[in-house]
Amino acid sequence: MTAIEVRPVGWVTGGRAPVEDDAWGGVEAVIRLDGEKFGPEALYGLDTFSHLEVVFHFDRVPEERVETGARHPRGNTGWPLIGIFAQRGKNRPNRLGVSRCKILRVDGLDVHVAGLDAVDGTPVLDLKPWMAKFGPLDTAFQPAWATELMRDYY
Repeated sequence: MTAIEVRPVGWVTGGRAPVEDDAWGGVEAVIRLDGEKFGPEALYGLDTFSHLEVVFHFDRVPEERVETGARHPRGNTGWPLIGIFAQRGKNRPNRLGVSRCKILRVDGLDVHVAGLDAVDGTPVLDLKPWMAKFGPLDTAFQPAWATELMRDYY
């Protein structure tokens, strides 16, 4: 396989420091762009959107914790054995996270957000405005264990 090099466009600052699974809804943080690579114009127009999609790196997951097969989500044996690509856990092969959060405001190189499930210091790889047509075009569904897992997430 060919390696792909990706560099952060910025970092999460503030918000939550400890890595925890639930209660992200009230967490406010700032995504600060790298001022050596970007100027404020990189964010022009972002404040006209309500939500943002953030791609980030789970940089605190050690390589030896990466999962490539199946596991019980959150180690809960009451839930079925699920392949790593059928869940959103952090111990993924490339340790990539994708999150949607509310844009509170944009100030220079800072994007103030709420509900981003990434901790202080997390490298941010990309930002994209959330557009309604990128959501499911038909009815979405999920298994019961996923609904239970997400009950207290936000």
